[in-house]
Amino acid sequence: MSFSVRIDDQDSHEPPRPGQCLRTYLRERGRTGVKKGCDTGDCGACTVHVDGLAVHSCLYPAHRADGRSVMTAEGLSTGERLHPLQEAFARASAFQCGYCTPGFVMTAAALTPSQLGGLPEALKGNLCRCTGYRPIEEAVRAAHSEAAGPTPCAPISASISASSSSSSSGSGSGSSSSSSSSSSSSSSSSSSSSSRDPAGHGVVTGTARFTLDHPEPAGLLHIALVRSAHRHAKVMDIDTTAALALPGVRAVLTHHDAPAARFSTALHENTDDDPADTRVLDDVVRHVGQRVAAVVADSPALAQRASRLVRVTYQVLPAVTEADQALDPDAVRVHPDGNIAGDFHATIGDPGRGFAEADLVHEGVFHTQRVQHTALECHASRAWADPEGRLHLHAATQAPHLVRRRLCQIFGLDPDVLRVTAGRLGGSFGRGQDLQTEDITLLAALRTGRPVQLEYTRTDELTAATTRHPFHVGVTLGARHDGTLTAMKLHVLTDTGAYGNQGPSVLNVACSEATALYRVPNLTVEGYCVRTHNVPAGAFRGYGAGQLAFALESALDDLARRLRLDPLALRERAYLSPGEPAPFPGAGGRHPVMDTGLARCLRTLGEARARRLRVRPRGAGQRHLTGEGLAVATRHTVPADGHIAQAAVTLRPDGHYDLAAGVPDFGSGTGKVLCRIAAQALATTVDHIHLRGADSDLLDHHSGGFGSTGVILTGRAVDRACRALAERLRELAVSCAAGSPAGRGPGTRAVPCDASSLPLTVLHDHARASGVPLRAEASALADDTVPSLAFSAQWLCVEVDTVTGLVRVLDSVHVADAGTLMDTAQCRGQIEGAITQGVGTTLREQLLTDGAGRVTTADLRTYTIPHFGEVPPPEVHFVAPENPEGAPPKPMSELPFNPVAPALANAVRDATGIRFTELPLRPDTVWEALNTARPTKRLGGGD
Repeated sequence: MSFSVRIDDQDSHEPPRPGQCLRTYLRERGRTGVKKGCDTGDCGACTVHVDGLAVHSCLYPAHRADGRSVMTAEGLSTGERLHPLQEAFARASAFQCGYCTPGFVMTAAALTPSQLGGLPEALKGNLCRCTGYRPIEEAVRAAHSEAAGPTPCAPISASISASSSSSSSGSGSGSSSSSSSSSSSSSSSSSSSSSRDPAGHGVVTGTARFTLDHPEPAGLLHIALVRSAHRHAKVMDIDTTAALALPGVRAVLTHHDAPAARFSTALHENTDDDPADTRVLDDVVRHVGQRVAAVVADSPALAQRASRLVRVTYQVLPAVTEADQALDPDAVRVHPDGNIAGDFHATIGDPGRGFAEADLVHEGVFHTQRVQHTALECHASRAWADPEGRLHLHAATQAPHLVRRRLCQIFGLDPDVLRVTAGRLGGSFGRGQDLQTEDITLLAALRTGRPVQLEYTRTDELTAATTRHPFHVGVTLGARHDGTLTAMKLHVLTDTGAYGNQGPSVLNVACSEATALYRVPNLTVEGYCVRTHNVPAGAFRGYGAGQLAFALESALDDLARRLRLDPLALRERAYLSPGEPAPFPGAGGRHPVMDTGLARCLRTLGEARARRLRVRPRGAGQRHLTGEGLAVATRHTVPADGHIAQAAVTLRPDGHYDLAAGVPDFGSGTGKVLCRIAAQALATTVDHIHLRGADSDLLDHHSGGFGSTGVILTGRAVDRACRALAERLRELAVSCAAGSPAGRGPGTRAVPCDASSLPLTVLHDHARASGVPLRAEASALADDTVPSLAFSAQWLCVEVDTVTGLVRVLDSVHVADAGTLMDTAQCRGQIEGAITQGVGTTLREQLLTDGAGRVTTADLRTYTIPHFGEVPPPEVHFVAPENPEGAPPKPMSELPFNPVAPALANAVRDATGIRFTELPLRPDTVWEALNTARPTKRLGGGD
């Protein structure tokens, strides 16, 4: 049977396999910009053009492409010139991780002028978890505006701008607050080319290499997992006969093939709090979806087919389904050592006396749900042996060195025989801080002696990968009439699921960081992290502090109402003042001390809030109720887990520099910032810095890119290494030229020396001849860093539809205490993405299970994340440091997510008079409350 398809102006005549979709057909022909995000037509990451029409290639049968022309993102550009959509996306910084970008570009490139008036409808088939969509809209409109005239494609070398403002406004009305210098983000073509993200060209053209975009090793095998159908059961027998009888099935691995070692799937530098309760494959299953066996076969389809032939005999056991049930002394033990994975107990002052001295005591109980990261790239890994027999694991991880350390412990390997690398990650949000696929993939490679790959499906992600921890929080607050807190009592219960993983650390961070901004002389916290027979939880954006902030900031708002105080005025009395220490210690056992950042955030938020309310006055209609709410969150600027960052820099023969760092690129913009730091320290330009990272061979050790440490710690290590090399080059120049070095750094091409200069290329040759090393290394340790506090303040205005229960965000202001801004546009993008994700997890996202423990929200149609146009762009402000000279940057990758839920819940309370204490605020939940509960009086109407 003849077959012919034209792909990016190249003919292909190889027919597809029976039932093959166009997505996999294109990827097998090198078009790796065609991404897998769902394989159900819900995310748009696989969008291509077929005869000019944008289609989701995961749903498009490959045989239908016969006789047609297919265009992918790789073929959209013309030679060395980007397509206008690609150029616009790069110029507007309309990406973070960039996994969704090729799909968005292809969809936008096919839009007609009439569709621009309804972009939410036109782009509803494309999802982005990172950006918040605002820059995507800017890029799409800019490109089509330019295309309306005879504008040619822009050259690849065209400049990309990044704002250097300290405040930027969203699409809402009103000018920037006077408390911050104001300058809106710009995309002027006159901006410096040094502001271009080095990864931008690869991202917009679809050539950036994510985990499975690298060339496959020859003879690659594929894994399909057999998963448990029971919450808790003993595996009595596994019959693999039928599966092994299929030609092309190479192995079926069970607990008999797995190491006996138990380990924690959490990845931390210090592992004292991580319960070692997991095996690669176990003979006891503790949640629905736990892997029981691994089928290894020649193709993914064959492996899946064979996995359905594996017969497992179980002895079903009683299960613990709720966190409070796990605390019962008579409850079933999830693990032999009990159900409590970790606890937190601390008391400051005399809470009993503090409550007795209070004019008012307020109590509340709050619950947060289980949600999923939903990064568009699914977990994946490959393992193989190189020609010398050395093992190589390539995975979607944030911590290659910690993965290597853990795998070597599990399999009894010498670290020198295992190399771990990571490509660009398609989103993170904490998902890459746990072992997910790495251990079973390495086991399969060791047992078969062949290269092996495991790629999760979206259903795997939603039913078996780690989640955010559900929290159950009891809050008791004592206060005087003026809002001064006299006492606080917290009872915190977290469900870490079937395995301990990150649970104890999440509890510790939540209890120590979420309480860090409150001035309360009498404080007691009692917290428990328990194991249940539910899907395991792990690291998630905010790391527990967001769940606790929801409870604390909601309770604080109710306290303000009962005291008849403005919510912002109460917070000014309830929060720490500059110079006061946080109640609990952080890195190195030191207590972070309050600076002026919080006060500046509150002042800026108050001014913006007043201005926005003047523009959009509050009021209630018969059907639609409006309300406004605010919340504030904080976090320590460095983690307290002993994090270690290392960097190395080497002068190349051509006078450029190779920079090695252990941080993978997952959309935080860390790579671009590290290059800028290096260029500044070496007195050169960014295009002379060539960054390599996420490779255990490049450095002795690096804890990885999590906990918002990419710039804070790795940036410091980069600066130290580059300054050390710069000094070495100056010394070498003196010995070569017999003169005195001049200037603060080596320079772009030469080291200034007296009246002349010595080219770096000459200096490199001299050093090589004389045996002088032109490489410098440096480290930065969290425990050697004085911790401080960063702050995010969020204000939201919402509308509640009383007929449907639907909550809609109308307006948004975010104020960030980010310290010295290294990349304003990128930081703003992080904030916008965090707000959008926070709105999604507050209003509707929830992993639901049936009575048997099976997750029923197993695809992106039942587990829905925010789409384009659903959340308005926020007005974002950055408060300047009190002393800009020498002020360090503060982390903003996670923190802006944390105040969104309480701000939104407070706005809904303001609109409806009903305090919702459990998330999410789904329409059915809100509707039921509106129709069955007697609402309390609204603000201004009494208690």
